[in-house]
Amino acid sequence: MSEATMRILITGGAGCLGSNLTERYLEAGHTVCVLDNFATGQRGSLPDAHPQMTLVEGSIYDRALVNGTFDNFRPTHVIHSAAAYKDPDDWIEDTRTNVEGTIHVVDAARTAGVKRFVNFHTALGYGRPETLPIPVSAPARPFTSYGISKQAGEDYLAISGLQYVSLRLANVTGPRLAIGPIPTFYTRLKAGKPCFCSRTVRDFVDMDDFFSIMDLVMEDGAPTGPFNVSTGTGHTIKEIFDIVVDHLGVVLAEPVPEVDPGVDDVPAVVLDPQETINAFTWQPRYSFEQTIRRMLTWYDRYGVTAIYSHLKAPAAAR
Repeated sequence: MSEATMRILITGGAGCLGSNLTERYLEAGHTVCVLDNFATGQRGSLPDAHPQMTLVEGSIYDRALVNGTFDNFRPTHVIHSAAAYKDPDDWIEDTRTNVEGTIHVVDAARTAGVKRFVNFHTALGYGRPETLPIPVSAPARPFTSYGISKQAGEDYLAISGLQYVSLRLANVTGPRLAIGPIPTFYTRLKAGKPCFCSRTVRDFVDMDDFFSIMDLVMEDGAPTGPFNVSTGTGHTIKEIFDIVVDHLGVVLAEPVPEVDPGVDDVPAVVLDPQETINAFTWQPRYSFEQTIRRMLTWYDRYGVTAIYSHLKAPAAAR
């Protein structure tokens, strides 16, 4: 992490990634401003009060609020984590937040002359890939509202002239994770409820490995552009289910049903991190099973506060 003190604006700072980074940067002595509308972020994920943290409640779609936040806080660095995704059919909200909201943040960052702009993108920007693992040079072919709007936001950032990095993220797994199969299986199996597994393959990266690449991309003069963040290895959803069953000591009465992916899902998404490894001399440390078990141990201690998904349930599971 940079030794110089930073003034970091984190949009979506009450979400999983944003809140973990907020906590980390405050501990390191940096000054942080969190901008969040709490549509999916949790107030309880942030400190009640911290002398070096400012909290602004509102949407990045509100251009006047964004401009006022930049004027008042004067950030040196921006981490753009805010995103709308909780309703796959709400195209307007996705567009307002992920496209127009991103443009507002980018424009304000240009005016403020920020040193680094870090954007969080989704692997769904690649759509249905032709090859696995997916290189960062693969074409963008999103086909869902979330993927399309997030890709458009990244495209506008790319022509902004900012010193930017856009991290195309695998499933970052760590404290306060509130999306995907891990919290879903954990809560349902603990409650004795039935589960199903989609026949899909995904890649997962540990929060500590995410932290280590963030430390590198925030450095002045670091490489710019889009980069994949992943271990490069894919695993089935059934593999996650089996680890959760083992962790909880659950005895199943019958095998878990497996269903085909929904129409808005992708059978396999595995990102190739090689260019990121080469550019930043970065290396993920945690294996898939270590990552999942570390997440489950965290849930044992702190629980699951919320679960969201940007996907519709497969028809066979409704």
